[in-house]
Amino acid sequence: MKIGVVGLPNVGKSTLFNALSQAGAESANYPFCTIEPNIGIVDIKDERLGNLAKLYNTKNIVPACIEFVDIAGLVKGASKGEGLGNKFLSHIREVDAIVHVVRCFDNDKIINVYGNTDPERDIEIVNLELILADLESIEKRYDKALKNAKQGDKLAQQEAEVIKKIKNVLEQYKPVRTMKFDKEEEKIVKSLFLLSSKPVIYAANISELDLGKPDNSYVQIVKDIAKKENAEIIVLCAKIEEELANLTEEDSEMFKKELGITESGLDKLAKASYSLLGLMSFLTAGEKEVRAWTIEKNSKAPQAAGKIHTDFERGFIKAEIVNYSDLMQCGNWVLAKEKGKVRIEGKEYIMQDGDVVVFKFNV
Repeated sequence: MKIGVVGLPNVGKSTLFNALSQAGAESANYPFCTIEPNIGIVDIKDERLGNLAKLYNTKNIVPACIEFVDIAGLVKGASKGEGLGNKFLSHIREVDAIVHVVRCFDNDKIINVYGNTDPERDIEIVNLELILADLESIEKRYDKALKNAKQGDKLAQQEAEVIKKIKNVLEQYKPVRTMKFDKEEEKIVKSLFLLSSKPVIYAANISELDLGKPDNSYVQIVKDIAKKENAEIIVLCAKIEEELANLTEEDSEMFKKELGITESGLDKLAKASYSLLGLMSFLTAGEKEVRAWTIEKNSKAPQAAGKIHTDFERGFIKAEIVNYSDLMQCGNWVLAKEKGKVRIEGKEYIMQDGDVVVFKFNV
């Protein structure tokens, strides 16, 4: 699963990405300093893992993680190839969701490609380029579906109807993610690989001076837009997040206390991204390691077992499962079993976030 970090040039994308991944993406005060997408793997902080590690006396902790891709700044006309636009749009097409970084601060020393701070305009520019690219991409598909529908192809007729529905919304300059589809329509939408259908988190990037204060007027604009689109929003200061990411855990905690925050913007963003993709974690624990395994919500036990090894899914017999909180209260697996907290679940069991599992299999 990949999350693309997008936005106009010089809004703080690469600074945020540096903080997310500490991968050292180039960050400079001029447009297009990011051309090829940088990729970083970011851990999802989960205090349950540390607690289980103490319980099992292991230092080997493997958290869940998510992949972020730093995509170069879009500009007006990207859908027509402006500013290396075609290349950037193809990078967006490859991700599963988008973090859209929006500039919500004034600073004359940092170039603004459009001269002033205007979150609504900036969001419209990016959304419009995705919408225009989508309109272009569905034209041929629509014509083909119509042609086949006239020849009596019922599936093509259904496809043509869905595309027409989408086309009408795109022509109103609204993204596809604002639309609702039934299960059958959803399958068709997924096959279209539309840019504006991807779920979005807006990252409102504020200045250091605004951190810990009530939302400024720019952030409020982004919040209003996110509400209309059913999108999520995280408010953060990319510059501060980059500083926090380069500190030791102890120094980072002290700095956060000084700033009056309990959780970094990056931790919120990583968790929100994980949730946005419909992901969750089940846990395995032992003396060798404690690990969080990423699965899609509503996954069944054999599918979860397959994340550990394909043999586990192929030869799945049963799963011994205890709720994380119950395990911690009991103190160890044996006591949890004696108190009836460990359950035996079969192939139809729907995994729950925080299940601590031992799979039984035979191949």
